[in-house]
Amino acid sequence: MVSGNTSTSQDITRITLAVLFIAALAIGSFWILHPFLTSLLWAGVIVVATWPLMLRIQAWSGGRRWLAVTVMTVALLLVFVLPFSIAVFIILDRADEIVAWAKSFSAITIPPPPEWLVKIPFAGPNLVERWKNLASLGPGQLSANLAPYAGKVVNWFIAKAGNVGLMFLNFFLTVIIAAILYANGEKASDGMRGLARRLAGHHGEKTAILAARAVRGVALGVVGTALVQTILGGAGLAVTGVPAAALLTGVMFLFCVAQVGPGLVLISSIIWLYWSGQTFLGTVLLVWTIPVTIIDNIIRPILIRKGADLPLVLIFTGVIGGLIAFGVVGLFIGPVVLAVTFTLLQAWVAGDETATGKETPEGG
Repeated sequence: MVSGNTSTSQDITRITLAVLFIAALAIGSFWILHPFLTSLLWAGVIVVATWPLMLRIQAWSGGRRWLAVTVMTVALLLVFVLPFSIAVFIILDRADEIVAWAKSFSAITIPPPPEWLVKIPFAGPNLVERWKNLASLGPGQLSANLAPYAGKVVNWFIAKAGNVGLMFLNFFLTVIIAAILYANGEKASDGMRGLARRLAGHHGEKTAILAARAVRGVALGVVGTALVQTILGGAGLAVTGVPAAALLTGVMFLFCVAQVGPGLVLISSIIWLYWSGQTFLGTVLLVWTIPVTIIDNIIRPILIRKGADLPLVLIFTGVIGGLIAFGVVGLFIGPVVLAVTFTLLQAWVAGDETATGKETPEGG
């Protein structure tokens, strides 16, 4: 009896120590990899989303994987690193000019509100009242009110981008990790599916496949919607003769990918057109802006469902909730987390091997 209790005590001690050792290894590994987690996450999202394109390029190049990986890596550098690098350096280089531009408003006198402004449904009277309040300010007051905001914006950006070297290091790490994953994608996919199978059996493997499809679907929805909105918004800028339409179109695309939308660029252009006396063109761009800014609510869910056959409410909740919780990368994390939870819950409730849906041949 005593020996039995001793054996049980030893087993409990051994299991406790083993669990503590495994927990220490997990925490240590996480701590070591923590500086690279953002790059790892973005690289994984990019590779999963663009894997079919990489395979297509490999087929076109006669099955040479190294050539396809090179093409995709160069494309990532041109699309992902170069535009952000140029934008950061331009803004940092011209920070003083932005503040000086805001102070130049001291010579501007705001005219009375136009008659058409009051005719805008619902918001018209409120806009007229705000316009009158601004017009009642003297030139010195207007400059004094605007200059601090411009300074705060520039200081905020410099504070966020102050460690430019670290930011670019993350960019290049993302590209390097993506290149490694492109070159060894099948091994990484088999490893993830094997881990999921080990954790949850057949359901785990199917859930891993669904997670990859959810990432691919969200990427298709986000980028595809951004392209549609940018093309339509850029066409409106070009037709109405807004200066630097090409540059503004590029900025609009970045805003659309970041889920800010094209509204900031388009509304600023509308204000400029009205301010410069081009009332007709300003009205044309205003009318064109309304469908361009709301069309994403229609296109994005359709494109996402083409990549992942999930309930529309689940997709919408995952995209919006993930964006609020985790920022831009949450656009992909949110739907994946909800998709995995939904699939496992569905399988558990159904209690059979067919609960996770039809077989799909594709992996990560």
